[in-house]
Amino acid sequence: MSHELDILALYGLLVIILIVIQVLFAISQVGLPMLARPRDDMPRLTGTAGRMERCVANSVTAMALFAPAILILAAREGFGGGTLLAAQVFLIARLAYALLYPAGIPWARTAVWGLGFFATLYLYAAAL
Repeated sequence: MSHELDILALYGLLVIILIVIQVLFAISQVGLPMLARPRDDMPRLTGTAGRMERCVANSVTAMALFAPAILILAAREGFGGGTLLAAQVFLIARLAYALLYPAGIPWARTAVWGLGFFATLYLYAAAL
C-alpha cells in the first residue's frame, strides 16, 4: 500500500471527525430535537456552528476532488516522490484549514485552502 493511499484514509478520518464536531456545535446551538427532525425549518447556524457547517461542506468537496486523483494514480501505479509530497501538503493544508476556518481566521484559511487545492491540481497533472 502506498503512502498516498494512507493519506487518503487519514483525510477520510479527518472529515469524519469534523462531521462529529460540527454536529456537536449544531446540537449546542439548536438542540438535538431540531437536528432529529426534517431540516425544512431549521434555523441557520451561526458563529462557530455555522463555520463548522461550512468547513465540513468544503472538506467533503475537497475529498471529492482529492480521492479520484489518488485512486487514478494508484490504478496507474503512478505514485512517486512528487505525488507523495503533494498528498502530504494536501493533508497538512486541510488540517490547518479545519483549524483556521472555525476559528474565523480568513486570510490564513484562504492561503491553506489554496495550498490544498494546488496540491490536488498537481496530483491530477501527475495522473495524466
